[in-house]
Amino acid sequence: MPNIKQLGRVQHKKLKSFFIKALLSKRQRFIFAVIILSLGLFIAEYILGKSAISIVFILAVLTTVFQYLALKEDLKGNFSLQIFILPFFYSLAVGLFYLLVPARFLTRIGMTSLYALGLYSLFLSENIFTVSSIRTIALLSGARTVTLVLTLLSFFFLSNVVFSFHINIFITLLLIFIYSFFLVLQSIWTYTLEKNPLLDIFWVLSLTFCLVEVALFLWFREASPTVLALFLSAIFYVLIGLTQAWFEKRLFRGVILEYFWVTVISFMFLILFTSFG
Repeated sequence: MPNIKQLGRVQHKKLKSFFIKALLSKRQRFIFAVIILSLGLFIAEYILGKSAISIVFILAVLTTVFQYLALKEDLKGNFSLQIFILPFFYSLAVGLFYLLVPARFLTRIGMTSLYALGLYSLFLSENIFTVSSIRTIALLSGARTVTLVLTLLSFFFLSNVVFSFHINIFITLLLIFIYSFFLVLQSIWTYTLEKNPLLDIFWVLSLTFCLVEVALFLWFREASPTVLALFLSAIFYVLIGLTQAWFEKRLFRGVILEYFWVTVISFMFLILFTSFG
């Protein structure tokens, strides 16, 4: 009997050691990916300037590749395309917004540091979602908060870039529709964790068309791209917040009032800093 107990303890220690090593190796892969992508972003845009826009798209694709390689083992039999949406658009959004930032060394360092911190947090959060689709874990609420913040940041950066183009209204609305669709899909998925995106398509299309209609209204306003992007991001926050509250079954009067006042303050801000063209 003592030999059996000792053998069991040894096997338990081996399994525990294997689990820790596997966890560390995954974190190391995340850190390696963040370092490579951050250096690529900094070098490409600090040296190449605005001609680095093609490199930004390459880095966004590489973000997805690195994420897949890091989570490859966990995705076996549990594959979901939605986990790749936000990391791709986050890298794309930060990279494109990088072009609008003053070309100062300290500013670039600050943006790169923000990107690295956000990307690492995002990788960890997507890992939590991957595990949570199999079993419930305590970190799920924290992962949802992190992804919501980074989704809002990505949405704001992309909207700022699109409004800065000052291009044809149809192209503007098309671009807003594309990234809004995917970011809304990702935001809904963090609460439903449905592997089949078609099951969430009603919510996704409804919210996306609402955002496009708001963007159409904003296109006729004379204001800086930052002001327009802030307002559209506020509406995105309200729509996603109300939808997530619905999924959590906490859409009470107090929650509705909270988002109502956010909308009112956003409209007041828009009226003060814009005018009809």
